[in-house]
Parts: sequence; structure tokens; C-alpha cells
Amino acid sequence: MTKIDLNSDLGEAFGPWRMGDDKAILDVVTSANIACGGHAGDPATMVETLALAAERGVVAGAHPGFADREGFGRRLIPLSIREVEQLVATQTGALMGAAALAGARVRYVKPHGALANWAADERPVADAIIRASRAVSPELAILAISGTELEHAARDAGMTVFSEIFADRGYLSTGRLVPRNLPGAMIHDPAQAASRLIGYLSSGLMPTVDGVPIPLYAHSICVHGDSPGALAMAVHVRQELQKAGIEVAPFLQPTQENR
Repeated sequence: MTKIDLNSDLGEAFGPWRMGDDKAILDVVTSANIACGGHAGDPATMVETLALAAERGVVAGAHPGFADREGFGRRLIPLSIREVEQLVATQTGALMGAAALAGARVRYVKPHGALANWAADERPVADAIIRASRAVSPELAILAISGTELEHAARDAGMTVFSEIFADRGYLSTGRLVPRNLPGAMIHDPAQAASRLIGYLSSGLMPTVDGVPIPLYAHSICVHGDSPGALAMAVHVRQELQKAGIEVAPFLQPTQENR
């Protein structure tokens, strides 16, 4: 692989509470998954982050999650399928409204946290996210964790779908991410993360904590914007990818609104 996108979860501040260094990370990544007011974010943060992304030519996507700020969207909320649809549609629509005000454009949907993990394993949940995204705008693409039900559901529905892997998360031999409460869930060393990614991109095989490497396909690499040292991780990963001859570029071409 000679080309890959670099994305990050951003816009996760709200009110006086700040999260991460979005301005600096937006100078490094090529796509930004922007919180929509559920697990994090508020109207001012959404508009500001979208405007910053547009100024830098960074492609913006909606990052809907459970309305659980206390748990940062990382706790499973047992919603009905209809409630999942409503959650995704209203949060994505809200971000698109903010984008109109900011002179930006929302190009794709990437579920956050526990919602993404739920959709990875449960096809009805994945289908609900697809229906909601298409209802808001049939032009939206989907960014899904590689090898998951969400990826399959988007493809079966005829949507444009892109797959991602994670720079700073460990993998199980099932292809799922190591739960955050278990050893090996997070990778904090930028050098280790970059080395693993370059090895993956040359072989197509992702190392796991509990077995042999597994095949995954990816258009994008995620670096979590809320992680300690996120900026240093993103900068080092991008530098090492480019040193290895891998072009870092968005999986969707920036539109006029992104420039």
C-alpha cells in the first residue's frame, strides 16, 4: 500500500471543558471525525472545528455516539433499533447544520465508541446506522472499523464505504479492538505504533495480543485525539509513514467547502 488517510476524533470539547489540541492535530491529519453533541461537543465547538478543518482542506465526517457525556460514549446504552436510527440521524443532521454555518461540508459518518463497537458485531445495529445516514443524505459515505458488520452493511446497501485501522489500539485475533479495561488495549509509544503500522501496510497483516496476525484492509488510520500524547503520536506516525514512501492523503477528495 502506497497511500493512506490519517483521521482523528475531534471537536470533543464542550462549554468550558477542553479536550485535546484540535488545531494542532488538524495540521497533521487528512480527515476529521467531529463529535455531534452526543458523547461530546456542542454547537460552538462543532462550528469552530468544522471551520478549522475547512481552512486546512481536511475532510470532515460526523462522529455520532451515545448521548452519554459522563461515560464519553464508551458505555453501551441498550437503545432500540429505532432509537439508534434517531440518534444517528439527529446528530449527523446537527453537524451538517453546523457545517452550513461554518462554510464546510460533512462527507461521511463514523460511529463513536460503544456505538461503533456494537455496530461492529450486531448487523441490525449496523443496518440502523446505514438507514439513518442515508436518510440524512444519500451522498454520505461510511467510515467503518475494518472487517465489521458496519462495513458489510454499508457495502450491501450500496453506500460508499471506507475501512479503518487504529494506530493506538491493540487488536484481538477476532479482528476486534482489545477492550479498554484489558492489558494491551492502548499503544502509547509513537515509535511502536508507527512500526506496527508500517509492518501492517507492507504485509496486510495486523498483529494481535492473543494470537497470530490477521488480515485487515484499510483506507484510513485513526489516531485518537483524546489520548495522552495524541499530537506527538499523530506527528510521529505521519512522519514515519512518509519516510517509508507512503503518501498520507484523504480517502475522499476535499470539496470547495473544505478549502
